[in-house]
Amino acid sequence: MHAYAIQDSRGMVKLDAMENPHRLPLELQHALGTRLGALALNRYPDARVDELRHALAHYAQMPEACDITLGNGSDELISLLSMACDVPQAPGGNKPVVVAPVPGFVMYAMSAQLQGLAFVGVSLTVDFELDEAAMLAAIAQHQPAIVYLAYPNNPTANLWDAGAMARIVAAARVTGSLVVLDEAYQPFSSKTYLDCIRQQPDQHSHVLLMRTLSKFGLAGVRIGYLMGHKDLIAQVDKVRPPYNISVLNYECALFALEHRQVFAQQAAEIRAQRAVLLQGLRAIPGVTTWNSDANMVLVRVQGQGEAAQKLHAALKARGVLVKNVSKMHPLLANCLRLTVGTAQENQRLLGALRESL
Repeated sequence: MHAYAIQDSRGMVKLDAMENPHRLPLELQHALGTRLGALALNRYPDARVDELRHALAHYAQMPEACDITLGNGSDELISLLSMACDVPQAPGGNKPVVVAPVPGFVMYAMSAQLQGLAFVGVSLTVDFELDEAAMLAAIAQHQPAIVYLAYPNNPTANLWDAGAMARIVAAARVTGSLVVLDEAYQPFSSKTYLDCIRQQPDQHSHVLLMRTLSKFGLAGVRIGYLMGHKDLIAQVDKVRPPYNISVLNYECALFALEHRQVFAQQAAEIRAQRAVLLQGLRAIPGVTTWNSDANMVLVRVQGQGEAAQKLHAALKARGVLVKNVSKMHPLLANCLRLTVGTAQENQRLLGALRESL
């Protein structure tokens, strides 16, 4: 294993971590600073954290039969799910299994393995679509404790076929598996699976929907939230550490939700810039670009061997930092993941790409 490494981004155009590139307007910075400065930092977090739970439930238009719990980012929620499901399963007391498409978010596998659960990755097709038959076979064979489906997926940035999703969710219900829909990139997506849950609540009592405020614009605040049937949320809550959301974090989140229109405008600008970036990338010879429903774009560069690594280094030398994902999975050979930035940052990226290639 290797510890999670953060690239040094000082002095760089930072397009490696799917962050919202926009800061708070100056007047909101001052207002938030005053508000945070008045908090009782000598006290543990209080019932105001429940106000954030209710505010997020209202913001997401959570169905009535559901409840919500909070995590220190989605990462903690994924760890809590692994912990809650770490019980021997009949027959024979075998390890619980976690199933997810790969390539996907690395924390699904890592959290499962660190907790002692078995992880089964099901490869996507060459076009980065769900291999429905392979997913259904894995669910039938392993009867997993958890099936993860990121919607849209990271790092491929695409949404799954609606019919395939429905059949996988239904198959997991038959095997008694939880399905966790990870909608981390929902502010930039054209769809949400929450619509399906609202339309057929009885068919989705085994489904948990996870989101984060990181892509909303608060990556530094570390707030993730998990919605699902009240009985399921109650079980996850049993393994949640006390006071896992700090006073500063929940007050920042409440402040942001009170000014949600500012963040909605930022998301709209990012979506518009995504279209500009996609158009620019498709005009560069030697670069294959996939459509995106997130705030990132996956590209593949032509060449043999370490072409992606060489391009990553060349971009870095020109002051642009992106993510080299070429070693994550064989399907990602010679691929880079590019975060959508501001108009100026995207032009810097495109210029650096043309020079480097």
